[in-house]
Amino acid sequence: MCDFLRTFSHCHTDEMPVSRSAPRILAFSDNVVDCYRDQQLMFPGGNCVNHAVFAKRFGAQTAYAGAVSDDAAGRAIRDALVAEGVETPLLRHLPGQTAYCVIATQGGERNFVGANLGVSIIAPSPADLAWMKTADAVHTGRSSHVDAWLAHFASLTRVSYDFATIRAEDRIASLAPYSFLAGFSGGDLSRDEARDIAGMALRHGAKWAVITRGGNGALLAGPDGVFEAPAVSVQPVDTLGAGDTFIARTLVGLLRGETPEIILMAAAEAAAQTCLSPGAFGYGVPMAVDLSCMLTIDQIYATTRPVIGPEAASAMTTV
Repeated sequence: MCDFLRTFSHCHTDEMPVSRSAPRILAFSDNVVDCYRDQQLMFPGGNCVNHAVFAKRFGAQTAYAGAVSDDAAGRAIRDALVAEGVETPLLRHLPGQTAYCVIATQGGERNFVGANLGVSIIAPSPADLAWMKTADAVHTGRSSHVDAWLAHFASLTRVSYDFATIRAEDRIASLAPYSFLAGFSGGDLSRDEARDIAGMALRHGAKWAVITRGGNGALLAGPDGVFEAPAVSVQPVDTLGAGDTFIARTLVGLLRGETPEIILMAAAEAAAQTCLSPGAFGYGVPMAVDLSCMLTIDQIYATTRPVIGPEAASAMTTV
């Protein structure tokens, strides 16, 4: 049994009603195929695709809104979503190349070699926003580059935002007010540093903050304090997708009104299970990707233009 620690923090005043046992969740935007060159295999993935699949496995009703091309990689993503029961009417097919990420693994740990975002960066369509308005939550994050839309998303439903490794307080302060759940990847953080980041997110307006710390466990901070749990010990085959698993299970649990203790225990077990198979959630197919335009992760974040917000988009439409 996990040993949970609890401390108290300030009380959040935005009390949202507890949702249904099978919450409706829309995962919006980013996707990739994760390419393992040593195995010549590619696996469907990306933060939002992973979230849609894992949340569905945890009992939610999920839909994925994003863009792929009609190539082998795009078909692999689409086929996996359909096989998992994720709704795909909002999946767009655009000319170009489906996004990819090249992965190297050592001792089960993943290392990102390079990537290309292809056609994956999109603005929400009216159909996306209509589905979002009926949802219990929308999940998106740093890799979707839709920060300018976050306030609008939050006006329609709860927002789950994956901050990944964002640490800068000004950036957290600009996004936390719209976040029902703020997720962080904190494998490099000490326990005290993780608690500080969670406190920062709550202080700037997030209702809940979850920080995963790999083999050092995770913490969930919210209106009633900070709860912590150790990782479930396994011999990992591939850690890809473990953090996404944890955040998806946390969101589903919060929407169901589960206690933090139950959420953390279930999320830790689910994340451990994800580490026991290759890829984020399986469905490997022969690698068929043109890597000639591969960029480093730093180059991607330095050069990718974020999606313009609703006000700018409206102004461009009326010109």
